[in-house]
Amino acid sequence: MSSPRWMSPLRRACLLSGLAVFVAAASHAQSSPSTSATTQFASGESSSSSFQPSYDESFTNATALRDAAASLGSDGGAAANGGAAGGQDYGSKHGMFHSLAFEAGGGFNGPLGDSSNYVTWGGNFTAGGGLHFNKRLSLLAEYQFMDNKLPGNVIAETGATGGDAHIWSLTLDPVIDLFPKATNSVYVTGGGGFYRKVTNFTDPEEAEYCDYYYCGVTTENAVVGHFSSNQGGFNIGGGFTHKMGGVYGDGTMKLFAEVRYLDVFSPASAIAPNGLGTATVGAGTRLLPVTLGLRW
Repeated sequence: MSSPRWMSPLRRACLLSGLAVFVAAASHAQSSPSTSATTQFASGESSSSSFQPSYDESFTNATALRDAAASLGSDGGAAANGGAAGGQDYGSKHGMFHSLAFEAGGGFNGPLGDSSNYVTWGGNFTAGGGLHFNKRLSLLAEYQFMDNKLPGNVIAETGATGGDAHIWSLTLDPVIDLFPKATNSVYVTGGGGFYRKVTNFTDPEEAEYCDYYYCGVTTENAVVGHFSSNQGGFNIGGGFTHKMGGVYGDGTMKLFAEVRYLDVFSPASAIAPNGLGTATVGAGTRLLPVTLGLRW
């Protein structure tokens, strides 16, 4: 993982400060003996003249160190500017893409509470897109489709031989990553929006099919009656993510596993769909979707 952008300038500043202190200390240490030595040998003209080249050499060394520090400072500044330019270039190339959020996954779901009298287990598919506001907070517009079977007693009321309930939704769901810098993290999510529930009843019917070699007759379930409802609903839950490394260790793709509580405000109904017997369905559809997928 790369260091935050403020670390490099800070380290350079510390390096330059330390070098400046070293140069000042070296200059002071070299100039102090020369002063005392000049004082000591001031009484002798020959001694003073013999020490003068050493003093000039010390002064020259100190000047050279100062010039080196100035050169290093300018190089460090150029490097810092280059680093900033590189970061800016990276941001200009990838910032917009990195601000986009996507997800796709699938799994299963089961009923909760009284809903088990009107719907049973099934599968789900979820896809979404949105924005990363920062490393911790994202907002996704999610589409979810759930396909659940119907209990035998509901099917028997209509006289059909099979049935299912299809629920699809469009919702807005914020995602809060609790440990955004960690490879393994947990998050909380939830939201609400539009839900459509379609309850289908089926009977087997003969149908013709053809493949590469011949045509024949097969039996498949055909919808003989259905009813539907449009309503609101909400979901809330959380999950676990595992960050996958990128080429430069800056990958944003994550594996996720999550579970949510889903409450669809579907109305109670007692309907005879398409001339079938009357099907009685209670209000509300509460499910527990479990989803595995990728998010980036």
